[in-house]
Amino acid sequence: MPRTRHTAAVALITVAALALTACGSGDPAAAPAGAAGTAAAKEKIPTQDVVSSVRKNQAAAALLPAGVRASGTLTIASSVGSPPGATYLPDGKTVAGTDIDIADAAARALGLRLKRETAAFEAILPALDSGKYNLGTGNFGVTDERRRTIDFVTYLNDGQGFAVRDDSKLTKVTDLTQLCGLTVGTTAGTTFEVTLEENRHRCADGGKKPYDVKTYSDPGAIWASLQQGRSDVVMSTINGLRYAVGRQEGVRFLNEFKRLDVGFAFRKRTPLAPAFQAAVNGLKADGTYDRILKKWGIGASAIETSQISPPEIK
Repeated sequence: MPRTRHTAAVALITVAALALTACGSGDPAAAPAGAAGTAAAKEKIPTQDVVSSVRKNQAAAALLPAGVRASGTLTIASSVGSPPGATYLPDGKTVAGTDIDIADAAARALGLRLKRETAAFEAILPALDSGKYNLGTGNFGVTDERRRTIDFVTYLNDGQGFAVRDDSKLTKVTDLTQLCGLTVGTTAGTTFEVTLEENRHRCADGGKKPYDVKTYSDPGAIWASLQQGRSDVVMSTINGLRYAVGRQEGVRFLNEFKRLDVGFAFRKRTPLAPAFQAAVNGLKADGTYDRILKKWGIGASAIETSQISPPEIK
Protein backbone atom coordinates (compact mmCIF):
# COMPACT_ATOMS: atom_id res chain seq x y z
CA MET A 1 0.00 0.00 0.00
CA PRO A 2 1.38 3.46 -0.88
CA ARG A 3 2.64 5.36 2.13
CA THR A 4 0.15 8.20 1.62
CA ARG A 5 -2.83 5.84 1.65
CA HIS A 6 -1.41 4.00 4.66
CA THR A 7 -0.97 7.27 6.58
CA ALA A 8 -4.47 8.44 5.74
CA ALA A 9 -6.01 5.16 6.84
CA VAL A 10 -4.08 5.17 10.09
CA ALA A 11 -5.15 8.75 10.75
CA LEU A 12 -8.80 7.80 10.30
CA ILE A 13 -8.56 4.85 12.66
CA THR A 14 -6.60 6.90 15.19
CA VAL A 15 -9.31 9.57 15.19
CA ALA A 16 -11.93 6.88 15.75
CA ALA A 17 -9.87 5.37 18.56
CA LEU A 18 -9.48 8.70 20.30
CA ALA A 19 -13.16 9.49 19.97
CA LEU A 20 -14.24 6.14 21.39
CA THR A 21 -11.72 6.29 24.20
CA ALA A 22 -12.87 9.75 25.26
CA CYS A 23 -16.53 8.85 25.11
CA GLY A 24 -15.93 5.65 27.00
CA SER A 25 -14.50 7.64 29.90
CA GLY A 26 -18.04 8.52 30.92
CA ASP A 27 -17.45 12.23 30.36
CA PRO A 28 -18.88 13.31 26.99
CA ALA A 29 -17.23 16.69 27.38
CA ALA A 30 -13.85 14.98 27.30
CA ALA A 31 -14.25 14.16 23.60
CA PRO A 32 -13.03 16.88 21.24
CA ALA A 33 -16.11 18.19 19.42
CA GLY A 34 -14.59 17.60 16.00
CA ALA A 35 -13.07 14.19 16.67
CA ALA A 36 -16.19 12.16 17.33
CA GLY A 37 -18.09 14.01 14.65
CA THR A 38 -15.44 13.42 12.00
CA ALA A 39 -15.13 9.72 12.74
CA ALA A 40 -18.89 9.18 12.78
CA ALA A 41 -19.39 11.20 9.62
CA LYS A 42 -16.79 9.18 7.70
CA GLU A 43 -18.32 5.95 8.93
CA LYS A 44 -21.77 7.17 7.75
CA ILE A 45 -23.50 5.58 10.71
CA PRO A 46 -27.19 5.03 9.86
CA THR A 47 -29.61 6.94 12.05
CA GLN A 48 -33.08 6.18 10.66
CA ASP A 49 -35.70 5.40 13.31
CA VAL A 50 -36.91 1.80 13.09
CA VAL A 51 -38.02 1.43 16.69
CA SER A 52 -40.51 4.12 17.74
CA SER A 53 -43.40 2.51 15.83
CA VAL A 54 -43.16 -0.74 17.86
CA ARG A 55 -46.38 -1.44 19.75
CA LYS A 56 -46.74 -3.28 23.02
CA ASN A 57 -46.93 -7.04 22.67
CA GLN A 58 -49.48 -7.91 25.33
CA ALA A 59 -48.82 -11.66 25.22
CA ALA A 60 -45.07 -11.16 25.66
CA ALA A 61 -45.54 -8.54 28.40
CA ALA A 62 -47.76 -10.93 30.34
CA LEU A 63 -44.73 -13.22 30.73
CA LEU A 64 -42.81 -10.61 32.74
CA PRO A 65 -42.56 -11.04 36.52
CA ALA A 66 -45.24 -9.00 38.30
CA GLY A 67 -42.66 -6.79 39.99
CA VAL A 68 -41.07 -5.86 36.68
CA ARG A 69 -44.44 -5.07 35.11
CA ALA A 70 -45.22 -2.84 38.08
CA SER A 71 -41.94 -0.92 37.98
CA GLY A 72 -41.84 -0.71 34.21
CA THR A 73 -38.05 -0.27 34.23
CA LEU A 74 -35.00 -2.46 33.72
CA THR A 75 -31.31 -1.56 33.91
CA ILE A 76 -29.30 -2.58 30.87
CA ALA A 77 -25.52 -2.55 30.48
CA SER A 78 -24.34 -1.92 26.93
CA SER A 79 -20.81 -2.42 25.71
CA VAL A 80 -20.06 0.32 23.18
CA GLY A 81 -17.28 -0.52 20.78
CA SER A 82 -17.80 -0.23 17.05
CA PRO A 83 -20.58 -0.49 14.47
CA PRO A 84 -22.70 -2.28 13.55
CA GLY A 85 -23.02 -3.63 17.12
CA ALA A 86 -22.87 -0.42 19.16
CA THR A 87 -21.09 2.88 18.67
CA TYR A 88 -21.39 6.57 19.53
CA LEU A 89 -23.04 9.14 17.26
CA PRO A 90 -21.29 12.47 16.55
CA ASP A 91 -22.64 14.05 19.76
CA GLY A 92 -20.30 11.76 21.70
CA LYS A 93 -22.99 10.44 24.04
CA THR A 94 -25.83 8.91 22.01
CA VAL A 95 -25.32 5.21 21.30
CA ALA A 96 -26.51 3.46 18.15
CA GLY A 97 -26.21 0.02 16.64
CA THR A 98 -27.87 -3.33 16.15
CA ASP A 99 -27.64 -4.19 19.85
CA ILE A 100 -29.18 -0.85 20.77
CA ASP A 101 -32.06 -1.01 18.28
CA ILE A 102 -33.03 -4.60 19.09
CA ALA A 103 -32.89 -3.98 22.85
CA ASP A 104 -34.97 -0.80 22.54
CA ALA A 105 -37.50 -2.51 20.28
CA ALA A 106 -37.85 -5.47 22.65
CA ALA A 107 -38.34 -3.10 25.59
CA ARG A 108 -41.09 -1.21 23.72
CA ALA A 109 -42.79 -4.50 22.89
CA LEU A 110 -42.74 -5.39 26.60
CA GLY A 111 -43.92 -1.96 27.73
CA LEU A 112 -40.66 -1.30 29.56
CA ARG A 113 -38.26 1.62 29.83
CA LEU A 114 -34.58 0.73 29.71
CA LYS A 115 -32.18 2.59 31.95
CA ARG A 116 -29.02 2.19 29.92
CA GLU A 117 -25.49 2.34 31.27
CA THR A 118 -22.39 1.88 29.13
CA ALA A 119 -19.89 -0.61 30.54
CA ALA A 120 -16.71 -2.38 29.50
CA PHE A 121 -17.38 -5.61 27.62
CA GLU A 122 -15.46 -7.77 30.07
CA ALA A 123 -17.25 -6.25 33.09
CA ILE A 124 -20.85 -6.89 32.05
CA LEU A 125 -21.27 -10.64 32.56
CA PRO A 126 -19.83 -10.66 36.12
CA ALA A 127 -22.00 -7.64 36.97
CA LEU A 128 -25.15 -9.49 35.90
CA ASP A 129 -24.50 -12.19 38.47
CA SER A 130 -24.07 -9.58 41.19
CA GLY A 131 -27.43 -8.04 40.32
CA LYS A 132 -26.01 -4.68 39.25
CA TYR A 133 -27.78 -4.94 35.87
CA ASN A 134 -30.90 -6.78 34.74
CA LEU A 135 -29.52 -7.56 31.28
CA GLY A 136 -26.59 -6.77 29.04
CA THR A 137 -25.70 -6.39 25.37
CA GLY A 138 -22.32 -6.49 23.67
CA ASN A 139 -22.57 -8.96 20.80
CA PHE A 140 -22.26 -11.71 23.40
CA GLY A 141 -21.70 -15.03 21.66
CA VAL A 142 -23.53 -17.97 23.21
CA THR A 143 -20.93 -20.55 24.27
CA ASP A 144 -21.28 -23.65 26.41
CA GLU A 145 -18.82 -22.16 28.90
CA ARG A 146 -20.87 -18.98 29.30
CA ARG A 147 -24.16 -20.89 29.53
CA ARG A 148 -22.99 -22.39 32.80
CA THR A 149 -23.33 -19.05 34.57
CA ILE A 150 -25.36 -16.84 32.19
CA ASP A 151 -28.75 -17.14 30.47
CA PHE A 152 -29.10 -15.85 26.92
CA VAL A 153 -32.01 -14.89 24.70
CA THR A 154 -30.77 -15.02 21.12
CA TYR A 155 -31.41 -12.33 18.50
CA LEU A 156 -28.57 -12.66 15.97
CA ASN A 157 -26.20 -15.14 14.39
CA ASP A 158 -22.72 -13.65 14.05
CA GLY A 159 -19.43 -15.24 15.04
CA GLN A 160 -15.67 -15.18 14.56
CA GLY A 161 -13.71 -14.00 11.55
CA PHE A 162 -10.38 -12.58 10.41
CA ALA A 163 -9.10 -9.50 8.58
CA VAL A 164 -5.63 -8.63 7.29
CA ARG A 165 -3.75 -5.92 5.44
CA ASP A 166 -3.83 -6.07 1.65
CA ASP A 167 -0.17 -7.12 1.59
CA SER A 168 -0.79 -10.22 3.73
CA LYS A 169 -0.07 -13.63 2.20
CA LEU A 170 -2.94 -15.16 4.16
CA THR A 171 -5.91 -16.08 1.98
CA LYS A 172 -8.08 -18.02 4.42
CA VAL A 173 -7.75 -19.28 7.99
CA THR A 174 -9.37 -22.68 8.42
CA ASP A 175 -7.07 -23.82 11.21
CA LEU A 176 -5.43 -21.65 13.87
CA THR A 177 -2.05 -23.27 13.24
CA GLN A 178 -1.98 -21.18 10.05
CA LEU A 179 -1.35 -18.23 12.40
CA CYS A 180 1.82 -19.69 13.92
CA GLY A 181 4.58 -17.09 14.10
CA LEU A 182 2.19 -14.18 13.52
CA THR A 183 0.80 -11.51 15.85
CA VAL A 184 -2.98 -11.55 16.24
CA GLY A 185 -4.88 -8.50 17.49
CA THR A 186 -8.24 -8.97 19.21
CA THR A 187 -10.54 -7.64 21.92
CA ALA A 188 -9.92 -8.40 25.60
CA GLY A 189 -12.34 -10.66 27.44
CA THR A 190 -13.97 -12.09 24.30
CA THR A 191 -14.52 -15.52 22.77
CA PHE A 192 -11.77 -14.56 20.31
CA GLU A 193 -9.20 -14.22 23.08
CA VAL A 194 -10.34 -17.50 24.65
CA THR A 195 -10.22 -19.37 21.33
CA LEU A 196 -6.75 -18.07 20.53
CA GLU A 197 -5.28 -18.79 23.97
CA GLU A 198 -6.78 -22.28 24.17
CA ASN A 199 -5.24 -23.25 20.83
CA ARG A 200 -1.92 -21.43 21.08
CA HIS A 201 -0.07 -24.55 22.29
CA ARG A 202 -0.80 -26.33 19.02
CA CYS A 203 1.92 -24.35 17.26
CA ALA A 204 4.61 -25.50 19.70
CA ASP A 205 3.16 -29.02 19.65
CA GLY A 206 3.79 -29.04 15.91
CA GLY A 207 7.30 -27.64 16.23
CA LYS A 208 6.31 -24.15 15.11
CA LYS A 209 6.68 -20.73 16.72
CA PRO A 210 3.47 -19.88 18.63
CA TYR A 211 1.44 -16.93 17.48
CA ASP A 212 1.41 -13.88 19.74
CA VAL A 213 -1.95 -12.57 21.00
CA LYS A 214 -2.31 -8.83 21.56
CA THR A 215 -5.54 -7.75 23.26
CA TYR A 216 -7.10 -4.30 23.25
CA SER A 217 -10.15 -2.82 24.94
CA ASP A 218 -10.68 -0.26 22.16
CA PRO A 219 -11.59 -1.43 18.62
CA GLY A 220 -9.85 1.61 17.14
CA ALA A 221 -6.58 0.49 18.69
CA ILE A 222 -6.94 -2.96 17.14
CA TRP A 223 -7.24 -1.53 13.64
CA ALA A 224 -4.39 0.90 14.26
CA SER A 225 -2.19 -2.04 15.30
CA LEU A 226 -3.01 -3.81 12.03
CA GLN A 227 -2.48 -0.76 9.85
CA GLN A 228 0.81 0.09 11.55
CA GLY A 229 2.15 -3.46 11.32
CA ARG A 230 2.09 -4.26 15.03
CA SER A 231 -0.47 -6.98 14.29
CA ASP A 232 -0.48 -9.26 11.26
CA VAL A 233 -4.11 -10.28 11.50
CA VAL A 234 -7.23 -9.22 13.41
CA MET A 235 -9.79 -11.62 14.87
CA SER A 236 -13.20 -10.17 15.66
CA THR A 237 -16.91 -10.43 14.90
CA ILE A 238 -17.88 -11.28 11.35
CA ASN A 239 -20.26 -8.32 11.10
CA GLY A 240 -17.82 -5.92 12.73
CA LEU A 241 -14.99 -6.91 10.40
CA ARG A 242 -17.11 -6.62 7.26
CA TYR A 243 -18.35 -3.21 8.36
CA ALA A 244 -14.86 -1.92 9.21
CA VAL A 245 -12.99 -3.10 6.11
CA GLY A 246 -15.59 -1.44 3.92
CA ARG A 247 -14.71 1.92 5.44
CA GLN A 248 -10.91 1.98 5.38
CA GLU A 249 -8.21 1.42 2.82
CA GLY A 250 -5.48 -1.19 2.80
CA VAL A 251 -7.32 -3.96 4.66
CA ARG A 252 -9.54 -6.84 3.64
CA PHE A 253 -11.93 -9.31 5.22
CA LEU A 254 -10.33 -12.74 5.16
CA ASN A 255 -13.03 -15.25 6.02
CA GLU A 256 -15.58 -16.46 8.53
CA PHE A 257 -14.07 -18.89 11.02
CA LYS A 258 -16.93 -19.92 13.28
CA ARG A 259 -20.57 -18.94 13.59
CA LEU A 260 -22.11 -18.21 17.01
CA ASP A 261 -25.55 -17.22 18.19
CA VAL A 262 -25.64 -13.80 19.86
CA GLY A 263 -28.05 -12.88 22.62
CA PHE A 264 -29.17 -10.67 25.46
CA ALA A 265 -27.28 -11.74 28.58
CA PHE A 266 -29.07 -12.31 31.90
CA ARG A 267 -28.34 -13.62 35.34
CA LYS A 268 -28.65 -17.42 35.45
CA ARG A 269 -32.22 -18.72 35.93
CA THR A 270 -33.70 -15.32 35.17
CA PRO A 271 -37.50 -15.11 34.95
CA LEU A 272 -37.08 -12.42 32.27
CA ALA A 273 -35.93 -14.76 29.52
CA PRO A 274 -39.35 -16.07 28.31
CA ALA A 275 -40.69 -12.53 27.96
CA PHE A 276 -37.70 -11.30 25.96
CA GLN A 277 -37.78 -14.40 23.78
CA ALA A 278 -41.45 -13.74 23.00
CA ALA A 279 -40.68 -10.08 22.34
CA VAL A 280 -37.92 -10.88 19.83
CA ASN A 281 -40.12 -13.40 18.03
CA GLY A 282 -42.88 -10.80 17.94
CA LEU A 283 -40.49 -8.31 16.34
CA LYS A 284 -39.68 -10.90 13.70
CA ALA A 285 -43.38 -11.46 13.02
CA ASP A 286 -44.26 -7.77 12.60
CA GLY A 287 -41.26 -6.93 10.39
CA THR A 288 -39.38 -4.73 12.87
CA TYR A 289 -36.56 -7.25 13.20
CA ASP A 290 -35.91 -7.34 9.45
CA ARG A 291 -35.98 -3.53 9.26
CA ILE A 292 -33.32 -3.28 11.97
CA LEU A 293 -31.01 -5.77 10.25
CA LYS A 294 -31.53 -4.04 6.89
CA LYS A 295 -30.65 -0.68 8.46
CA TRP A 296 -27.29 -2.05 9.62
CA GLY A 297 -26.64 -4.19 6.53
CA ILE A 298 -26.48 -7.53 8.34
CA GLY A 299 -29.41 -9.45 6.90
CA ALA A 300 -27.23 -12.57 6.68
CA SER A 301 -27.15 -12.66 10.50
CA ALA A 302 -30.91 -13.15 10.88
CA ILE A 303 -32.10 -16.01 13.07
CA GLU A 304 -35.19 -18.10 12.36
CA THR A 305 -36.46 -17.92 15.91
CA SER A 306 -35.22 -16.65 19.26
CA GLN A 307 -34.07 -19.30 21.71
CA ILE A 308 -33.17 -19.37 25.39
CA SER A 309 -29.54 -20.48 25.96
CA PRO A 310 -29.23 -22.88 23.02
CA PRO A 311 -26.15 -25.15 22.80
CA GLU A 312 -23.06 -23.59 21.26
CA ILE A 313 -22.86 -23.92 17.48
CA LYS A 314 -20.10 -26.41 16.75
